[in-house]
Amino acid sequence: MPITNAQLRTHEFLQLMYEDEYYPDHLVELGKAILVRLCERIEAEQPGDLAALYVLTHAATEEFNDLEGEFCAGGSEFDTVAREWIGEEFWILANAYGFHDADSEELIATREW
Repeated sequence: MPITNAQLRTHEFLQLMYEDEYYPDHLVELGKAILVRLCERIEAEQPGDLAALYVLTHAATEEFNDLEGEFCAGGSEFDTVAREWIGEEFWILANAYGFHDADSEELIATREW
């Protein structure tokens, strides 16, 4: 299902990672897919509070945990820069869906990267 949120419908997820040759595009594409699925889940489930949002963002963060190994195998990693960019995407999503009080660290609290 396509994203309906006006702010995110045209948002270029992980664009800075695409622009950096250190991160293989085919793997960045997998990260982008995680974020798109997160948007779709938020729109489908419409979490009513931060606790419900965090359940969704934690599940997406765990998908990124699994993806990190693929980046390492591909000669890359979730270095400090990538971690910041990925975390920022979660914060952008939360704000776009009206969760302006979301804690940027709690959004990705289950991260292993």
